[in-house]
Amino acid sequence: MKEGKKQKGRFLAEVYVFAVLSLFSFLLLYFSNSGFILDFKYLGLSVFSGIRIGIYEVSSFVSRTILSVGELATLRQEYAELISRMSRYEQLERSAAEIRQENRRLREQLGFSEALGYKHIPAEISGRDPDNLFSAFVINKGKQAGVVKDMPVIAYQNGVQGLVGQVLQAGQFESLVMPLYAATSFVAARFAELRYEGIVEGQGNPELPLLMRFIQKRARNEISPGDVIISSGMGLSSGRGGVYPPGITVGRVSQVLYQEYEISMEVAVEPVIDFSRLEYVFVIDAETREPPLEQEALEKTDALEEGDA
Repeated sequence: MKEGKKQKGRFLAEVYVFAVLSLFSFLLLYFSNSGFILDFKYLGLSVFSGIRIGIYEVSSFVSRTILSVGELATLRQEYAELISRMSRYEQLERSAAEIRQENRRLREQLGFSEALGYKHIPAEISGRDPDNLFSAFVINKGKQAGVVKDMPVIAYQNGVQGLVGQVLQAGQFESLVMPLYAATSFVAARFAELRYEGIVEGQGNPELPLLMRFIQKRARNEISPGDVIISSGMGLSSGRGGVYPPGITVGRVSQVLYQEYEISMEVAVEPVIDFSRLEYVFVIDAETREPPLEQEALEKTDALEEGDA
């Protein structure tokens, strides 16, 4: 019995060993298959490829960031240069526009100078008298150019010839001009159409209108705002003011001032010259009148006709 049991146990052990060896052999055969090796290599390649791609992406991001920072600094510099260049271009454009405007104004002044019927000295306003800020200004011509005290000063502005004032003091190279709005300025004047006469006085401030006084009261119903006032060319018996050439526009009536108890009337006059924008003036010699071209041509025609007769 015992020996039969031993044989049975030995048989089971041999079967167990055989099964284990068979399983081990099968596993060896399975693991030795090339497909598994290829799968393992693919797994390793995938893992290391992912790591490599991650490292590449990180390094690329860092490189791009550094490059972008450098490009941003370059763009900022180029932007600053463009802004500076644009500012220079705008300044040049403004300068060119100012030069064109200056040339236009000078051409206007030149045309007026050529048509002016008096001997004259063109001048430019160069400053203000600090002691008489609201009643005098300085021009850049003096005795060396022929300017003398009491010479009339006129200007051409907005297509109109207007009276500015007179030379108060002549220096060697500069002169002081008293404008119409000065409190000590007096001009013998008349209405261009109605021909009523009076005296135009300043009120000492360019913001205030001029006053034309001593107008006959019978002119009350004839005077209207907008009527043109011109110089009469007459001297003043009181000796105040200078003698201005006749026919120079002084201004326009802005208001009629009438009082029943006064023996004369007066009007407020808005100067035709805007003194706040005045740049160029002409100092004229009122005693030297040159005939206009039309009058000169007419005189020559009359002389020829008399000669033919």
